[in-house]
Amino acid sequence: CFKRRPDGIHLINLKKTWEKLLLAARAIVAIENPAEVCAISSRPYGQRAVLKFASFTGATPIAGRFTPGTFTNQIQAAFREPRLLVVCDPRADHQPVTEASYVNLPVIAFCNTDATLRYVDIAIPCNNKSQHSIGLMWWMLTREVLRMRGSILRDIPWEIMVDLFFYRDPEETEKEEQAQQVAPERAVKEVAEYTTEQWGGGDVATATAEVTDWSATAEVSTFGAAAPAAAAPVAAPVATEDWSAAPVEDWSATTPAAPAASATGTTTTTEWGAGTDTTWG
Repeated sequence: CFKRRPDGIHLINLKKTWEKLLLAARAIVAIENPAEVCAISSRPYGQRAVLKFASFTGATPIAGRFTPGTFTNQIQAAFREPRLLVVCDPRADHQPVTEASYVNLPVIAFCNTDATLRYVDIAIPCNNKSQHSIGLMWWMLTREVLRMRGSILRDIPWEIMVDLFFYRDPEETEKEEQAQQVAPERAVKEVAEYTTEQWGGGDVATATAEVTDWSATAEVSTFGAAAPAAAAPVAAPVATEDWSAAPVEDWSATTPAAPAASATGTTTTTEWGAGTDTTWG
């Protein structure tokens, strides 16, 4: 703690924080086997940061509830014998800190202004209550360990972003995953609406202009075949003025002429065997 304000707020000296961070990184690098470094966080805000720290440095993570007797009870399956312990909060992780004192394990802890320093060998003063603050401290410790090992250069910025160490709400993560699953389906549907199939392997003919004169013959584009010749228009029959005339069934036959009248004023009969005289008796 650097000093305390009149309203009770404690101020942390960041220079001391950086010095303790470098000291903790040197202690971690001094361990030959990275798996013998145990990183513990029972608080949700530090669990993701602990897992990322372990994945980059090769340490052994314990995220969540710490099983009592992990460092002291040799008959249980979760028994471990680490050489160095890194805890997120000495108040929340009091059980592993106490067991580390039984087996003479050095302890590195991120300590707030109200944290106890009992059994803590290297205390890094910082705000371990905020999800962003504790994630940033684990990220800085990871980067410094990798720099001291020679895995990354100091002149080049580390490609891993700090937000990878931040705590994320499971509900928000699930909503983001659902949104990512729905987005590709919409993209596929939009692409499928504008895709066209070409039959015959040739280019599809462009659309013809709008027809304004329907009486004119229009050229029809076909695929691989010549357009048939247009049929000659059929003339409609001319109506006759005599509506009493019988309809003509056979238009190819010649129309018979009307019989001529005789001099006597009589007409020729069509009955065979009858005389031409119309007077009887």
